[in-house]
Amino acid sequence: MRKVIVIGLDCMTPQLAFERWADELPSISGLRKKGVWGRLKSCEPPITVPAWASMLSSKNPGRLGFYGFRNRADYSYDKLTVATSNVVKDDRVWDTLSRAGKDVVLISVPQTYPPRPVRGYMISCFLTPDATHQYTYPPEFRSEVESVVGEYIFDVNDFRSDNKDNILRQILAMTAKRFQLARHLVKAKPWDFFMMVEMGVDRIHHAFWKYMDTSHRKHEPGNRYQNAIRDYYRYVDQEVGELLKSTPEETTVLVVSDHGAQKMEGGICVNEWLMRNNYLKLLEPPIGLTPLARARIDWPKTTAWGEGGYYARIFLNVKGREPQGLIDPDRYESTRSALIEQLEGLGDENGQPIGTKVYRAEELYPETRGVAPDLIAYFGNLAWRSVGSIGSGRIHTFENDTGPDDANHAPHGIFVMHDRKRPIEGFERADLQLMDVAPTILNLLEVPIPSDMEGKVVTFSRDAAGSST
Repeated sequence: MRKVIVIGLDCMTPQLAFERWADELPSISGLRKKGVWGRLKSCEPPITVPAWASMLSSKNPGRLGFYGFRNRADYSYDKLTVATSNVVKDDRVWDTLSRAGKDVVLISVPQTYPPRPVRGYMISCFLTPDATHQYTYPPEFRSEVESVVGEYIFDVNDFRSDNKDNILRQILAMTAKRFQLARHLVKAKPWDFFMMVEMGVDRIHHAFWKYMDTSHRKHEPGNRYQNAIRDYYRYVDQEVGELLKSTPEETTVLVVSDHGAQKMEGGICVNEWLMRNNYLKLLEPPIGLTPLARARIDWPKTTAWGEGGYYARIFLNVKGREPQGLIDPDRYESTRSALIEQLEGLGDENGQPIGTKVYRAEELYPETRGVAPDLIAYFGNLAWRSVGSIGSGRIHTFENDTGPDDANHAPHGIFVMHDRKRPIEGFERADLQLMDVAPTILNLLEVPIPSDMEGKVVTFSRDAAGSST
């Protein structure tokens, strides 16, 4: 009976893993040489939430109904929900496998807090507030977790700070515990499907990218952290190799990431721009840098507002939809078109084009559930972050309002698939997409693929482009 293990490395990026440091990553490169691999096109938007859920349900974020960590709960102005497991209404691959009688083990897969029942064992993800909350299924399983690693580390505290030594210590400790636990569970528990996700790759990119990248505008030549990311990649590769030594021979291995990374050029203060262009009105000016949620907004005179983050979500204040809507429904499309034209024309601090792309939600998603953004903006094709706070008086900023951050996300992660029992001559695929992962897992485990999955099955055949589900 074939088994499948998925090693998720949040944000591991192909230009480092497949190109720059490929020769220094013998475990991942060894899997590539005898398997199928390629850049994995992420979802829209390419961020942790919703990307892992999209990957493991094979449904796009519009169908899932969440578009980031926080989402509008309704069309009021102030109700936001956090995208925990409670908002995931669609089956993910382990739900289908559990019903099919397969044993599963899950370690820190995003959007698994609070934990739900599975046929097997689950440890929840970085959304877990801390270890005082219930974080395992079954509940009594936490005693075994703690007997192996002590206090479990879900995420890095304050990874957007200037205390780089502390961030690095936390990343290494978190990663060591996660892989130590994985090595224990892969031998101690029955499983057909085993999956873990390590968040450290994402955190080290955001905290240390400028030290590595000589083209970063904040790069410091000769700095003491210039090899931090490289050394961490090498360490993670070692951990992957050690974990695979413990897996049975009949295991198919997938190494995947949900998106990639790139240098952050700066930030676009989206609400400052909206204010300057008369789309957003305040009752009184802010005192200092202020999150928009704390500002006194003149809603009857406001046309649009935005949310900060790796990308910008822009919402329109529509009559009959929002409580104090301003835009007549028959002006909705013309307002969106005007915003798109203006935002895409916004250049850098010197007026030079940056390649911003702004999308209507329906251009990205055939259907939308929940409250979708009216517009989705990728400033500089995600090289510029969206800064939601107001009070700076500037459109362009080079300081992040949520703390120091050197990197933004990129639209391609990594995909490697290797059959330990039947290795092949490795080859690259150019057509891989995030939602291909779930049907591929089900196909490997010979479980019927639900008809509503959107991805294709990735095979080990050079001739097959992948069969549609």
